[in-house]
Amino acid sequence: MRRTDPGGHGPVRFGPALPEDGLPVLAELSAVLAAAASRAEAEPVGGGPALLEAACGHGDRRGLPAAPDRVAVAPGAPALLMALTAAIGGDVLVPRPCAAWWAPEARLLGRPAFPVPTPHESGGVPDPYALLETVRRVRAEGGDPRLLVLSVADDPTATVAPPELLHETIEAAVAEGLHLVSDETWRDTLHAPRETVLLSPAEMLPEHVTVVTDLAGALLPSGWPAAIGRFPAGADGGALHARVLDVLTALDARVAAPVAVAVAHALAEPEAVTARTAAAVRLHARVAAAAREAVVAAGALAHPPQAGRHLYVDLTPLAPALTAHGVGDAQELEDFLTARLGMPAPGGHRFGDDLEAPRVRLSTAPLLGDTAEQRAEGLASSAPLELPHVRRALDRLRTVFDGLRDEARR
Repeated sequence: MRRTDPGGHGPVRFGPALPEDGLPVLAELSAVLAAAASRAEAEPVGGGPALLEAACGHGDRRGLPAAPDRVAVAPGAPALLMALTAAIGGDVLVPRPCAAWWAPEARLLGRPAFPVPTPHESGGVPDPYALLETVRRVRAEGGDPRLLVLSVADDPTATVAPPELLHETIEAAVAEGLHLVSDETWRDTLHAPRETVLLSPAEMLPEHVTVVTDLAGALLPSGWPAAIGRFPAGADGGALHARVLDVLTALDARVAAPVAVAVAHALAEPEAVTARTAAAVRLHARVAAAAREAVVAAGALAHPPQAGRHLYVDLTPLAPALTAHGVGDAQELEDFLTARLGMPAPGGHRFGDDLEAPRVRLSTAPLLGDTAEQRAEGLASSAPLELPHVRRALDRLRTVFDGLRDEARR
């Protein structure tokens, strides 16, 4: 991630990546991929029968049933969202802030992406009244809003939207004739699954929602791109599925055949895969909580992270110290913290937030160690925060933020 001119193409090319887990690939998945490496035939666009069957089973276990002719598998969620945006047409609405890759999908198709404010208590799902006002304004200005993209388990804020808010928002969206795309990449990374209620929009209004899940969120390493799209039942869902497959075919956006075999294996969720996912979620949850404790103790603001491998930090209370360092906007804050922390700290403007607001997303993977051995040690440890390399990384984080707090007080 490099500093770039927000008006050029660099923000897409050098923008922040999906928060990675930073962990070695599960040996069982590596073995499955290696065994399939000699496959020469191409996986069909949208996925072959075995892959689609595994994807359907994965959805069934999450209360998201779909027939194989309502499921598509693509090489990553961006390809699916691009195809959906092209197939649905019209203008796109996104929450503010939102995942860094959503708005570029619309812009690359020549479509505007209109941001809608989210409530203070959570991100990922727009405020329903702000949504209605945005739709009204866009139409009054000659626009044609047709698509709302949202996420219940959110990147960048790491929060989970409450079901009451979600219900009000999606009912407002459907009443205005919008189709919803629910990005559920992080749904299987809840830090406290017994205490956090996560409902998919597709469970509430299944005929109006397409679910997109990038498997790099919980099941696969990011270098093996694969994502699932689940389309609504009924004639409209079937037509949308067909149009999306047309776009994916035009792009030749297919999962590599050996990767498809590994994806199908992971989607079946054998014990080794589920145990690894659970261990990784526990590790990142502990580190995220410790990181939040460090930044909040220094006076910064951050919601308790509820999902994913990241947290979203607002440094407004530390503004006097930032000003003394010549930091006046989110891009300058990104440069400053990236250098001080020795890890990426993408500014909130990367996620559609206000450029003037001093906010950053911090990921937990860089805090797990510098080598594969160190990161694997954290995965196996019952007390990962006590490991020397993790403790050093958290101490550096505390030192940087405590220094800003002390400067702000002076």
